[in-house]
Amino acid sequence: MSHEIETMAYAGELPWHGLGEKVSNDLNTDQMLQKAGLDWEVAEVESYVDYNGEQIKTGQKSLIRSTDHKILTNTGKDWHPVQNQEAFDFFSEFVLAGDMEMHTAGSLKGGQIVWALAKIKESFDVFGDDKVDSYLLFSNPHMYGKSIDIRFTPIRVVCNNTLTLSLGMEAAKAVKLGHRTEFRPDNVKETLGLASEKFAKYKEMAEFLGSKKYNIESLIRYYNDVFPRTSGEVDVNNSETLHRAGKQAFDAILTQPGAKYAEGSWWQALTSVTYITDHVQGRNNDTRMASNWFGGNQLRKVKAAEKAVEYATMS
Repeated sequence: MSHEIETMAYAGELPWHGLGEKVSNDLNTDQMLQKAGLDWEVAEVESYVDYNGEQIKTGQKSLIRSTDHKILTNTGKDWHPVQNQEAFDFFSEFVLAGDMEMHTAGSLKGGQIVWALAKIKESFDVFGDDKVDSYLLFSNPHMYGKSIDIRFTPIRVVCNNTLTLSLGMEAAKAVKLGHRTEFRPDNVKETLGLASEKFAKYKEMAEFLGSKKYNIESLIRYYNDVFPRTSGEVDVNNSETLHRAGKQAFDAILTQPGAKYAEGSWWQALTSVTYITDHVQGRNNDTRMASNWFGGNQLRKVKAAEKAVEYATMS
């Protein structure tokens, strides 16, 4: 499919990144697992090196995919892989109860990162028609040094922007689990607190940002905080002195989809950042998706939300 995305399936409307194979939106978790090409397991196998005709144990294990015997990673002896089926079973009771529906699933980096995204059947509107839907993202890495990551992911419908929750917010709901302990779905569900208040604080934040206006000087400072220059200084009266990405966000603030909502506010400033990271930056859609969910842009969006609140509070 691409050099980042190995396999992928989606239900419903075409995702913002425009990638994947369309499937029926009434699939259960097992059917989605199969359609997304994830119905494989990983096996832990002792790792050896050949030395003078002798096979010597390295003290590590290799994680091997069952379908093609591909080595996905090398791990230590206390590594506990989570099978794809276990990851999808996490969603199963919610899908069966009608609280969620499977939306997107697939693998990145040749199977080293497997993810599943389920749409939660609730949303909120701000500023009239600016709708934000709720999703739960489960990423299951078959990759040494990476943790299982389960988090709520709001998506702004008007432009399909992924609005990453700020880690500094009280309502931030995310769980990271290392592979040195056994994955226990019930404990994760309890920690996440799958309840209707999960986005209440996020809606409050959006409404607060929409009620506070920026001026050009503070807006340029904001973009410089989110996309700092590596050299030189920024002139708060001249957007041309911004880092290239900051200038892209500045130029998009009045032209991005949904620009009419809360115009001139810090909500508009925040969504200009999420818009360019989702739809402008990067070489292509699959690299943008990987960065926005699992890479540098995911952290940048967290920073953008925190800084927007900081500037709005001062305005």
